[in-house]
Amino acid sequence: MTVILFLAVLAILLVISRDQWWDGERNDLRMPQFINSLLKSIGFALPVFLVVLLVKNAVVVVPAGFRGVVFDKFKGLKPASLGEGLNFVTPFLQDVYYYDIRVQKVEFAAGAASKDLQSVSTKVAINFRPKMESVSALHRSVGVDYAEKVIHPAVQEAVKATTARYTAEELITKREDVKKHIQQLLQDQASVANIDVMETYITDFDFSTEFARAIEAKQIAEQDALKAKRDLDRIRIEAEQKIATAQAEARSLMLQREAITTNLIELRRVEAQRLAIEKWNGVLPQTILGGATPFIDISQVSSRRTP
Repeated sequence: MTVILFLAVLAILLVISRDQWWDGERNDLRMPQFINSLLKSIGFALPVFLVVLLVKNAVVVVPAGFRGVVFDKFKGLKPASLGEGLNFVTPFLQDVYYYDIRVQKVEFAAGAASKDLQSVSTKVAINFRPKMESVSALHRSVGVDYAEKVIHPAVQEAVKATTARYTAEELITKREDVKKHIQQLLQDQASVANIDVMETYITDFDFSTEFARAIEAKQIAEQDALKAKRDLDRIRIEAEQKIATAQAEARSLMLQREAITTNLIELRRVEAQRLAIEKWNGVLPQTILGGATPFIDISQVSSRRTP
């Protein structure tokens, strides 16, 4: 880019001095004058080019959320990093490497075997960033491709080590414990390389087809068992209700029997006789059912014998 700028300035200077080295009447180039103009233009453009080149290499602007690591060709890596904004370095002798210190996210899929030897593929998302005060040490020990060198292998190892501690079913039921264990292993390994692991997320577990079918069958069996238990509870409650009703009825009958005394029976009999007398019309019945002897009206017999 700088070379192109230099050539552009040189071309502009030659165009400005065109009357000196171009013969307009004969439409021909005046070679001695052209060489003289070219040398003058180079003599003017070269210092400008050198100044621009020096300024360009001496001024460094570190973007927001980044740090600059300075490597000196004579003294080596500087322990202090460059902060955001405008910074100055020695041109051609110092190189600047930029590190993004904002939170970064990477996703991985790691395969492993569970405690009960089930094949499990775990998808993990990691939020991490370099330690702000240690980017120079990170550059010295790992380099700018630290995510590929540190984070990727650490995730694979942490997932495999954690998966082996749990059965396939526990990976689901104890998901939060699995996540915490993976994050702890990642933090232990990444902190050595001056990297902070901010958060770990388990986005998915992918089990074998046979295990998925077994889980589905177990869920169906549990649902059937729960339904049977509810049916038993309903039958038991209904039986208890019937027993309670029968006990209440028996208690009521017992209380009624206890309330019937000899005096009460005699009173009911007298009341029945009184009601019968009140309803009698004064005429005795002619016959009595059950084979008893019939009543004979004496007054009627006497009236028939009298002439």
